[in-house]
Amino acid sequence: MKLMLHACCAPCSAPILESLDAQGIKPVIYYYNPNIYPLAEYQTRRDEIVKYAAKLGIDLIEGSYNHDEWLAAVKGHEHEPERGSRCLLCFKMRLKATAQAAAQMGCDTIASTLSSSRWKSLAQIDAAGEYAVADVKRVSYWAKNWRKGGLQQRRNELLKENGFYNQLYCGCEYSVRDEEK
Repeated sequence: MKLMLHACCAPCSAPILESLDAQGIKPVIYYYNPNIYPLAEYQTRRDEIVKYAAKLGIDLIEGSYNHDEWLAAVKGHEHEPERGSRCLLCFKMRLKATAQAAAQMGCDTIASTLSSSRWKSLAQIDAAGEYAVADVKRVSYWAKNWRKGGLQQRRNELLKENGFYNQLYCGCEYSVRDEEK
């Protein structure tokens, strides 16, 4: 398997990367998160994962940050709650870009660190993953539940060990709104 791992942030990625390493899998990380707002938040999260990937010697590709494109993709769903239709559209956009990048890089499988968050719907992430690879030749989606096997506890340990910035919301301005309720 040549894996491209869509990564949302360093804290969620760290235990997954550790688990993959234990399985002999060295992924290419794809950081594509145009949903993150504001730009300073995006840059902070990006810088953390870039630094961590370099520490591990793992290749990282940064997708383009086009927040306006993301806003257009979720237009009409701004008032949906977390785990609502806006999230599914967001996941589809991000994982579709991951599948396309994987095909260009010669990777045959994609997965996402999004499925490590207990705040996200695994069903939505898996649906977005299957959607993403549907018309991308020679790329499949690995529907992996990264919440199992002690990875959530390990996430918290690695967060402290590495002094990662730990965000308090999903990333988009609408999730900030939901946190403020």
